[in-house]
Amino acid sequence: MSILQTEDPEISKLINAELARQQDGLEMIPSENFTSPAVMEAMGSILTNKYSEGYPGARYYGGNKFIDEVENLARDRAKQLFGVAHANVQPYSGSPANLAIYFALLDPGDTVLGMDLAQGGHLTHGYKFNFSGKFFHAENYGVDQKTHLLDYDAIREKAKAVKPKMIICGATAYPRIIDFQKFREIADEVGAYLMADISHISGLIIAGEHPSPVPHADVIMTTTHKTLRGPRGAMILLPKLEDRYHDQYHPKTKRDLAGLIDAAIMPGLQGGPHNHQTAGISVALKEAATPEFKNYGKQIVVNAKKLAETFVAEGITLITGGTDNHLILMDVSPLGLSGKQAEELLDSVGITVNKNLIPYDTRKPMDPSGIRLGTPALTTRGFTEEDMVAVGKTIAAVLKNPDDETVLTVARTAVEKLTESHPLYENNQ
Repeated sequence: MSILQTEDPEISKLINAELARQQDGLEMIPSENFTSPAVMEAMGSILTNKYSEGYPGARYYGGNKFIDEVENLARDRAKQLFGVAHANVQPYSGSPANLAIYFALLDPGDTVLGMDLAQGGHLTHGYKFNFSGKFFHAENYGVDQKTHLLDYDAIREKAKAVKPKMIICGATAYPRIIDFQKFREIADEVGAYLMADISHISGLIIAGEHPSPVPHADVIMTTTHKTLRGPRGAMILLPKLEDRYHDQYHPKTKRDLAGLIDAAIMPGLQGGPHNHQTAGISVALKEAATPEFKNYGKQIVVNAKKLAETFVAEGITLITGGTDNHLILMDVSPLGLSGKQAEELLDSVGITVNKNLIPYDTRKPMDPSGIRLGTPALTTRGFTEEDMVAVGKTIAAVLKNPDDETVLTVARTAVEKLTESHPLYENNQ
């Protein structure tokens, strides 16, 4: 980055400072990961210079011969990797992609049933201050108050009562397997579209560590930067191309689902796609099709389970008692801490997590009872089960002894040793 250092030393200094922070700390927010140098090269390429409104073969601008090839390659790789019939790789990120699905399938005021934000869902699944709650009639389902697991019988009864036009399954803070087949059965009972938001687990699905929604969902959305380990972006995937059109949704638009989705993205919500992002997604999809990536996905889950086991052995309270995927939701209130305090405490020793509501939390969202942490980024660095034991014991020691400077010093040393043994990007600068 010698040119940037010369042209804008302030930004260059900040980027290098962030690089050092990532290299010298434990990144454990489960929605974060480290892209490959190849992905970053594509993201920093001259493709950012080109405007390409429209789709391959049907652009509103000239000069898109090679851009068309880039986008077609990304679409083909997505279809092959996930086993779907149609892929739109243009969404700028996950929230705009979800908005496009709403825009394609629903009218303002239609009822949507999604997972409650306070119990593991996403903002775009019906939160009252989000577009999904402001422009649509949002109803929520949650988890069982005792087990904190999805209660499919309760979800079915809720669906029968509110009769949604669309049901959303998927989560941002749910550490167990989601049964897409049960959601399909519920959607069929009430005549609703089924949308699967697999942003957190798409890499695990590719690795065979989580069931796929492809046989069950009408439409699937995934971001590309979590367990998929690509650039920031999103994709909308359609398992089937036959017409699933409902007259009551779009009485004047006789399009199949693929047509509705593509029109919702462009011209409905976006102008020109970010071609450098499309190229980065394509590179990540190629990487995800390798045996090495599948092994990586499996190791994410192995590491998460070992980390959870370590916490339990240390007497730490975990929501649902453990994990089946890449993330862990921890209740820190029995330790006399809030989630905000735990986040700041761990940050002080070089461990990055995020404060998070736990199911039926009595505290406020900005100072909740829990923290959320996971293993995708550490697994990318090559961390193993043995490392997870060390990480878990270090975190437990810090949370149990928040005022003991000796414990905190030992933790900083442990973090330093772990990061030095698993270097990040050092050979690619």
